[in-house]
Amino acid sequence: MRSRSYDADLTPPWKKSAPAPEVAAEADLVVEEAETGFCGAVVRVEKTAEGLTVTLEDRFGKLRVFPMAPGGFLLDGKPVTLVRPQATAPAPRGPLLSASGSIAVTGAKARVARAGRIYVEGRHDAELVERVWGHDLRVEGVVVEYLEGVDDLPAIVSAFSPTPDARLGVLVDHLVPGSKESRIAASVTGPDVLVVGHPYIDIWEAVKPASVGIRAWPRIPRGEDWKTGVCRELGWEQLSTGEAWQRILASVGSYRDLQPELLGSVERLIDFVTVG
Repeated sequence: MRSRSYDADLTPPWKKSAPAPEVAAEADLVVEEAETGFCGAVVRVEKTAEGLTVTLEDRFGKLRVFPMAPGGFLLDGKPVTLVRPQATAPAPRGPLLSASGSIAVTGAKARVARAGRIYVEGRHDAELVERVWGHDLRVEGVVVEYLEGVDDLPAIVSAFSPTPDARLGVLVDHLVPGSKESRIAASVTGPDVLVVGHPYIDIWEAVKPASVGIRAWPRIPRGEDWKTGVCRELGWEQLSTGEAWQRILASVGSYRDLQPELLGSVERLIDFVTVG
């Protein structure tokens, strides 16, 4: 009589869980690591002695490396197994990202403008905010205006008359303790006014040097016009400061090209004026 072989796994077929589907770890695919909850875009896949790993980058530029374990990630809330991308295979796409790193909203009309506003010190600052957060601001219906200088801030706040339904957010350059900017900010801050800033002398410095193609932003002696000094030190004397800024702005493709201090400040402002 012929002997029969039996499967060692006696679990009924209807009780066996299906393996997580495989998804190619294409660049910019947004996934969540199941164990830690870290959410980010795929930056690269590497082969190590322990096996394949994937590097994720969150919207604040933080990088973390994870093993590509079976079912180790979530895509749209469902477990998946990340695999090395194959050049010949069509790449499954995850959510499209806006320049700010948020999930892009496609096909939606711009929202009617909110009563709340965000004021940004300087035209260059406003252009940079528009370049990176423009999509988010239109979706949320937030209008960005610029003020010529921080000295004008008290009069703007007084004329705007912020309320819980019409909050005012302000982004200020070089907002460090003990500065003139910090004193003015403290004089106008209230429950419906949020003034935040970054530690840089000018918004130019908030762009990562590597993105501009330089090793570091030059140190300019106190008392000298900072932008003029930067152009001199970088060999850009033939450019006006406006032309130099356009070169810098053109190097910014997304939030990854900006320093974390600026990212956090702008995100706080958007959250503040869109409450409710």
